[in-house]
Amino acid sequence: MNLLESVRVALEGIMTSKLRSFLTTLGIVIGIAAVIAVVAIGQGGRAVLMSEMEKMVTNIFAIFVDWRSDKQVTGREFDLSDVAAIKDKVPEVTHLSPVNQIMSDIRGPKDQKLAQVIGVSSDYSYIRKFNMKEGHFFTEEDDAGERRVAVLDEELAVQVFGRASALANKITIANTPFLVVGVVAKGESALGFSENPRLYIPISTWQVMFNSQVQELEGSTSAKENVNEAMGQAVKLLERRHQTPGKYTSVSMEQEMQAANKITGIMTLVIGAIAGISLFVGGIGVMNIMLVSVTERTREIGIRMALGATRRDILVQFLIESIMLCLLGGIIGMALGAGGAYLIAKLAKWPPLVSWWTALLAFAFSGAIGVIFGLLPANKAARLNPIEALRRE
Repeated sequence: MNLLESVRVALEGIMTSKLRSFLTTLGIVIGIAAVIAVVAIGQGGRAVLMSEMEKMVTNIFAIFVDWRSDKQVTGREFDLSDVAAIKDKVPEVTHLSPVNQIMSDIRGPKDQKLAQVIGVSSDYSYIRKFNMKEGHFFTEEDDAGERRVAVLDEELAVQVFGRASALANKITIANTPFLVVGVVAKGESALGFSENPRLYIPISTWQVMFNSQVQELEGSTSAKENVNEAMGQAVKLLERRHQTPGKYTSVSMEQEMQAANKITGIMTLVIGAIAGISLFVGGIGVMNIMLVSVTERTREIGIRMALGATRRDILVQFLIESIMLCLLGGIIGMALGAGGAYLIAKLAKWPPLVSWWTALLAFAFSGAIGVIFGLLPANKAARLNPIEALRRE
């Protein structure tokens, strides 16, 4: 019996018991669908995450105290003169801002909300490349004069002002009145996550209000190729100024992106492996049904052997039937997995990425399951004694 004839006979056997064949392949269908969906959603999520992080500009870096060091933390690890020194001594740094933040109650004419109050300098708007919906970011003069001016993000402006314009109106931060000079346009986040509402005030005003020193420095360079050089020089300068070698550390947006990409890749791999366990469960189901099929068709096997079929022919026939069951399950599973990934990604508002290699790997894996779990039943059928098989009713 040639290969095409074996495939035809296997398909006839499958179609003879449609319900049993479907139930047999159900584990394979679920396993393949789960793997396809998980990998596609993981790839889509990773692509969106990288896209969102790139929007934040890849030439950004931050410098802060390395809490793992054995140096004592005094609360005066940074001061405003450090900013001027770094900008003067490190030419690669184009903008640099001290950053402090705290959660505080914000009261407007409509409502009161808990928001993140961030103290920064006027450089911060250039570092983050803010898109202003209304007004402008505060200026160097506002910072130098410790003026009580604030820039709100769009979400917070809507919450505390409603439909009314926030520009040139007043809010209170921790019972202190501030004039709103600008509103930052809301960024579209395909990730579907919402950060805490936030507003920005001059760092000098922040320090007076909350009596706190600078927590970290955030800066940008003219090009992302200069980030590592700028970070290294800035850290060395801070260590010399404060005589605290090994106390500071730095991180760039590029490094954050690489770490996030690695983490999402590991998570996708782990979840995909867990989903793949159901494939082995499905394979055991296929093996079980094929063993039952061998028992039911013992007499048929005996007749074929009597008519000249070799042990190899019997082995190939049952092995192909097992492979066909798994491949059919794999095709259905790929369709369901791709459809499920598309639906979930649409609800999460990010694009599913069902790559051709994922589908090809899933199809090949389903065939391999058919070979692995079909070998035992096929071998059992091939080893039957023709005389004893013919006696079986």
